[in-house]
Amino acid sequence: MAKKLYVGNLSYSTTQEQLQTLFSQVGKVAEVTLITDRETGRSKGFGFVEMETEEQAQEAIKRFNGHNFENRALTVNEARPREERSGGFGGGQRRDSRPDSRRSRF
Repeated sequence: MAKKLYVGNLSYSTTQEQLQTLFSQVGKVAEVTLITDRETGRSKGFGFVEMETEEQAQEAIKRFNGHNFENRALTVNEARPREERSGGFGGGQRRDSRPDSRRSRF
């Protein structure tokens, strides 16, 4: 079963192809995802690499956590499952503090 790894402290210029090449040294890479800013498209300096097996993932952690890549010490560990997000701000019923006679209330 595939195992997803978090890869942090990446250079902003790191590409998916570079990560694919690096992690393929320890096994088959199923997927590489770099996280980018929605507005600028610039890398946020971290991403995820999915290895085909648990064993390959553990080997990648041992080999690449702290590894110097593009003059930066990588952080590599098991990716944590994404937590369920709540509605956050503005997700509930709209409240308006100012009285407005033009607005009908339900």
